[in-house]
Amino acid sequence: MTPTQKVVSVFGSSAPQPLSADYESARTVGQLLARAGCIVQTGGYSGIMAAASQGAVEVGGHTIGVTSAQIETFRPAPANEWVKEEIKHQTLRDRLLYLIENCDGVIVMPGGIGTLSEMSLIWSFVQTGELAPLPIITVGGLWQRTLAAFIDPAYIKPAHRDLITPTRTAQEAVAALLAHFKTERDES
Repeated sequence: MTPTQKVVSVFGSSAPQPLSADYESARTVGQLLARAGCIVQTGGYSGIMAAASQGAVEVGGHTIGVTSAQIETFRPAPANEWVKEEIKHQTLRDRLLYLIENCDGVIVMPGGIGTLSEMSLIWSFVQTGELAPLPIITVGGLWQRTLAAFIDPAYIKPAHRDLITPTRTAQEAVAALLAHFKTERDES
């Protein structure tokens, strides 16, 4: 790791299995991020988290898995084999806060309630100024449909809507994230 490396939290479901479309998409995200010199940080377990970590490690990247003793009481499983650095918290809350407070950007892959809460919380924290602005990139139709159904201009201002960048593919997501990092670097 070098001081200039960006840490990117990749959120997504623990359900996808190797060779499934969502698993392979997350694996591609991990590979592209690592090739760009980013550190891939995930929740450390299976599915999307394992896939993004696997992709990063396959191309020589560094991975961080942020795990939780509380999760392991109801789903006994260690960090996935692709995690190079594990950061374990006692509670799910502490794990979640670490994942969103200790990153330079976020890529949100398909997922369920946990992924929705991760995306919503970081979006809210950036919107209110609790966190400095950072790229929040979603991947795939699930989030495009979810956000389209949720975003009502009566409640969400365009500037706050625009804090999330929807993309269709892993490649588009990483390209959008890296473009944000480049703009940020050029402005400083």
